[in-house]
Amino acid sequence: MDIKTELPLKRIALGVAYNGTPYYGWQTQPNGQTVQDKLEAALRQFTTQATSTICAGRTDTGVHALSQVVHIDTQAVRRDESWVRGLNALLPDSISVRWAKEVAPDFNARFSACSRTYVYVLRNERILSPHWVGRAGWDFHPLNLEAMCKAAEHLVGTHDFSSFRSSQCQAASPVRTLELLRIEKQGTFIVFTLKANAFLHHMVRNIIGSLVYVGKGRFPSEWVASLLQEKDRKFAAPTFMSDGLYLAHVDYPEEYGLNSFSQFNPHQPLRSLFQA
Repeated sequence: MDIKTELPLKRIALGVAYNGTPYYGWQTQPNGQTVQDKLEAALRQFTTQATSTICAGRTDTGVHALSQVVHIDTQAVRRDESWVRGLNALLPDSISVRWAKEVAPDFNARFSACSRTYVYVLRNERILSPHWVGRAGWDFHPLNLEAMCKAAEHLVGTHDFSSFRSSQCQAASPVRTLELLRIEKQGTFIVFTLKANAFLHHMVRNIIGSLVYVGKGRFPSEWVASLLQEKDRKFAAPTFMSDGLYLAHVDYPEEYGLNSFSQFNPHQPLRSLFQA
């Protein structure tokens, strides 16, 4: 009598990069294609099993990723390089798996993360360049970099970010710790780098919108501090366009051995994004 034994489940972590322009964000939804839809379809073909994914951060419509981290549980047995090449053969050009690694069963792409780093790329020039549509935000007004940097200082630390939170945000608490908010000018680009333990829905784009208001001279730098005190979304600037937003890096405890896969250099954020 044959006794069939099922293969044990393995947990695999994947590093995924994507151009978010064609997609309605990461998460599967009733209307419109998403990155999760495309990745799970490729996984189903590659493993011949229905496979669900958990990601580090659910990016919105039009938002890009240099290093989204995803985990799956599967019985499929593949070499790390086979996961990469096999899935990429089944994915559209706008999505690629950059690396794969078997991880401990207790690893969770979302809950094991120590921090996330986002980069926002703003093209600051008189005329919108068609070559950067979808890849960078744009504003034609002269922007005061010094004023924006002073405003950004008020946001670093642990705060209630209710004024920068979407009305649709489902997070249990509006309190987040923003570890870094750096603003640099590189030619016609202004590059914002934000690192936090976690982000609220639309938090980065709402922060960028308010900093741009300061840069235009609509409000002084201290206005951003008053927004934190108000704890009300209606007082902050409108949500800025998604085009220039990139999930650049996710940090995990060293025990999981994933941080070495990152291609993001926080000291050269623009080069990291466009040379990956």
